[in-house]
Amino acid sequence: MILSLAAVAAMSSGGGSSLNSSSPLDPFDSSTSWSLAEDPSNSSSEPVVRTLTPDFQPATTAVAIQEVNPWDIALCVTGTLISCENALVIAVLFYTPTLRAPMFILIGSLAVADLMAGLGLILNFVFTYLIDSSVEFVTLLSVGLLISAFSASVFNILAITVDRYLSLYNALTYHTERTVTFTYLMVLFIWVLCVTLGSLPALGWNCLRDESTCSILRPVTKINAVALAVTFLLVFATMMQLYLQICKIAFRHAQQIAVQHQFVAISTTKGVSTLSAILCAFGACWLPFAMYSIVANSSYPAIYTYATVLPATCCSVINPIIYAFRNPDIQKSLWMACCGCFPSNLSLRPRTSSDV
Repeated sequence: MILSLAAVAAMSSGGGSSLNSSSPLDPFDSSTSWSLAEDPSNSSSEPVVRTLTPDFQPATTAVAIQEVNPWDIALCVTGTLISCENALVIAVLFYTPTLRAPMFILIGSLAVADLMAGLGLILNFVFTYLIDSSVEFVTLLSVGLLISAFSASVFNILAITVDRYLSLYNALTYHTERTVTFTYLMVLFIWVLCVTLGSLPALGWNCLRDESTCSILRPVTKINAVALAVTFLLVFATMMQLYLQICKIAFRHAQQIAVQHQFVAISTTKGVSTLSAILCAFGACWLPFAMYSIVANSSYPAIYTYATVLPATCCSVINPIIYAFRNPDIQKSLWMACCGCFPSNLSLRPRTSSDV
């Protein structure tokens, strides 16, 4: 009551009132805030009468801007590079009718997987900074796409290794219709398996309800991450064994066919160096992430996760260079495409042991 009476008296009085000024105050003005002020001259023991006085402050609006992580920018740039490279490979294979051998079918499947991986990295950046990533559907969609794409990339590399082994082990019966059918079935099996793996988080195999079970990649559970890492290690061990057998067969074929010892030394050395480069690149990209996924969990610093994920994604940057752009037939198609036309017919050269 005292505050109300004081306010009414101040408004009804003439000159000397603190509310009378050359420009009247609008109590509903959003730029004017009101505060309680005491009269400093009142030092008696009588009850203090407070009056409402305007407190002019500039109206400010706080806008929360999420800081962009440099590691996320690096992953997005890597995803863009991956998408561009593999889109070029897919375009060359699609517009060149003669590139339909089993080897090119597998290279095309690998390019599709890496293209999806690159798009997944870009979408993950968009979902994180431009869309509300707290929505479960967005998180599960992004993680499912990345798991499916990178799993398909790894398994397609294994399939290419198997194809190279069979092309040497069964050199006489390799170029048959049966081989083409087997290749299509192998590609179909790979994609069904990888899509199933990517669907597991959406089917309930996630840690959104229990953060303590999360792995280094939320919302993948620790058990799922370890299973994927162990699967990769098995794939890598299988590739090493197959490439070792390829080297043995290549040495044996070269010794049987070659006439000059110098030719044998040069051809086998080239094949071994190529296989070593393929295995070293694959292992250097994926082994750190696989080992870290086994030993670490969500409580570890995020910088360690980024430091192992980035090299793993770079494997999809290297794959087109190793498996596509080094191929003479694809190189010929690229040169023809740069001249403004796609070749209508290209003669596939026979594969030899030095092609590995």
